[in-house]
Amino acid sequence: MGAIAPIGASPGECFESAVCGRSGVERVPAELYTGTASLAAARVRTDISGYWPAHQRAQLDRAAQLALIAAAQAIADAELYLSDEESLRAGVYWGTGLGGATSIEESYRQLLLGSGRVRPTTVVMGMNNAAAGQISIANGLRGPLLNVSTACSSSATAIGEAYRALLAGYADVIVAGGSEALITDGNLRAWDAMQALAHADANDASRSCKPFSANRTGIVLGEGAAALVLEREDRARARGARIHAELAGYGNASDARGISKPDADGQVRAMRAALAEARANPDDIDYVNAHGTATQIGDVVETTALKCVFGDRARALPVSSTKALHGHLMGGTGALELVLSIGAIGRCVIPPTAHLEEPDPACDLDYVPNQARATRVSAVMSNSFGFGGMNAVLVARAYQS
Repeated sequence: MGAIAPIGASPGECFESAVCGRSGVERVPAELYTGTASLAAARVRTDISGYWPAHQRAQLDRAAQLALIAAAQAIADAELYLSDEESLRAGVYWGTGLGGATSIEESYRQLLLGSGRVRPTTVVMGMNNAAAGQISIANGLRGPLLNVSTACSSSATAIGEAYRALLAGYADVIVAGGSEALITDGNLRAWDAMQALAHADANDASRSCKPFSANRTGIVLGEGAAALVLEREDRARARGARIHAELAGYGNASDARGISKPDADGQVRAMRAALAEARANPDDIDYVNAHGTATQIGDVVETTALKCVFGDRARALPVSSTKALHGHLMGGTGALELVLSIGAIGRCVIPPTAHLEEPDPACDLDYVPNQARATRVSAVMSNSFGFGGMNAVLVARAYQS
């Protein structure tokens, strides 16, 4: 696994921050935002400028840079050394919502407000599949390549489709995940125009994202990337790989309702499909990493869907939203949350929902408020629900060799 996010520059750092409640959320500085609202966002604080020489970095959008870092970590963690022949069956499945949004916005700024000249690399930096292509090039992965864009569920969908490709025998190993870098003036203003963003907490900006709380005010945009090396079990065992977990189930279902309003029925069908593919009962799941974006309607709809899927057990099932700390990475968030969920399996600790001090009566499940919980975790579910009604759910379990 690999990750670079507002709460850490590796999977271990991210999980430690999630467990300890270290927030990556801050007030948006004036140099990034020209609007009048007081907004919060979660930026990657690690300086990544030294990862590439200047001439190479000039051809990489920030989302692609973050993607390359996370993918390199995952490949190193997997000790994945491929022969020329093996590289033909090694692929990349990557998710992103808006691809090279930073580069596109900068080009428009130059065109309309600056010199009027556009950087010649704008197209290859801004295209949605740029990160996937760069991962393939950097690592010599010559098997199937798929770029997925399903809004907030992009990376979860990419991971699920990679899982299906492995089951179908299209590849032996796939680097799967997602990345996003949307913290720009234009994106912040567009999201705020929807009245979807949380405004910065007046007392402590780091506490601005409050999933399932009565006083929640909306989404906090985050940025970052996470990657997993998915490998056929027979191949992984033959080479003696250290296996973090078994990816056991994937569910994908569309609401077919509103373009931005979530619907419980679609979420329920995606969760049930993931459970069915994992051959798991609701009682088998020990922890759910919720989509939990801290919007007024979204948190209530997800609560309703969880009750429908898990029935009588719903109130006893630990559920948390780690977005309270790392924000919403949009296309990259599903991959990061799966990494954190797998961390809960390996360390037997469930990360909490931070800042949950005034629970919403309509969100009345066990949302693991404020403090991490040490407990046995054998199977997890990770929920990702995107605009357009695109729902992707992943189930992972402890690997039994």
